Amino acid sequence: MGLSYTQARLGFELGRAKAHWLTFVMHKNTFGIPESMQEELAAWNNGKGIDLESWVSCSGNFRLAVGYTTIFWPKFVEFDGYILHEGFSLESLRGFENQDGATRQSTEWVMNHQHLDGIQYGGCEDLSKDKILLLGNTLKEIYQAKLSWQFPDKPCTVEFFAPEDEDDLAAYQISFWQTKHEPHT
Repeated sequence: MGLSYTQARLGFELGRAKAHWLTFVMHKNTFGIPESMQEELAAWNNGKGIDLESWVSCSGNFRLAVGYTTIFWPKFVEFDGYILHEGFSLESLRGFENQDGATRQSTEWVMNHQHLDGIQYGGCEDLSKDKILLLGNTLKEIYQAKLSWQFPDKPCTVEFFAPEDEDDLAAYQISFWQTKHEPHT
């Protein structure tokens, strides 16, 4: 009996596949789970715990899943030399362009920025620094991948901004701009 593609990719050996798989499953329960969620998820299944993917399948709904696509795989458009979120406000764009000291980089940054605490409703009770950090770093990777894929000839810089005051959760932001708009030194 040969190894499946998945087993071969994960380095499984026939006699040890079950042991390796069990080790993976045991570690899957805590890998990537923010500290602020570990106690809650560990209590599931009579204390055996639950991994994030399984927890989402038990707790989530398709309305939210569809809504989250706008955050985790946003639509971008080109307009007037900018790359912007689809549905941007032309009035806002022109307003930011006309501010004193505005550059194409600063305009593109402000038009594309999103405060991470705004992903959920204001005052969401489970907002925490560890969740914001995980979301911000993940969104940075997603935006980098999406922008590189959609605009391969227009490299962008994606920034996950973390404030000096780490406890100022409203100040964490994600944004991007095209590198061609950066000042030349």
